[in-house]
Amino acid sequence: MHYETVFILTPVLSDVQMKEAVEKFSKVLTDNGATLVNTEEWGLKKLAYPIDKKSTGYYTLIEFDAPGDVVKKLETAYRRDERVIRFLTFRLDKYAAEYAAKRRSLKGNKQNETAAPAAETVKED
Repeated sequence: MHYETVFILTPVLSDVQMKEAVEKFSKVLTDNGATLVNTEEWGLKKLAYPIDKKSTGYYTLIEFDAPGDVVKKLETAYRRDERVIRFLTFRLDKYAAEYAAKRRSLKGNKQNETAAPAAETVKED
């Protein structure tokens, strides 16, 4: 099955601690037989409403293919980690999976377009 999970980390962490938390949850998935499809770090964003007196959070999205029992193990890891203030995991149907693949390819094309003009503007003397 194809899944997406989004989790929000507390904003008081350093960049190293945030990356370590993302790697920890990715490792939980891969250790339990999941295949990571895509990981997007959306960064620090304003929350719609305060959670634990915090108005911002560090958002991360992970897409993965895995059997259903892996989701329970991942959500248990989320609940045990005090750095996670919210999380949501859901199964993608075939239409949502197609949309996610299209979104990934468009994002990849935009990154290539922005990188290419920067490389062209460099002139050698």
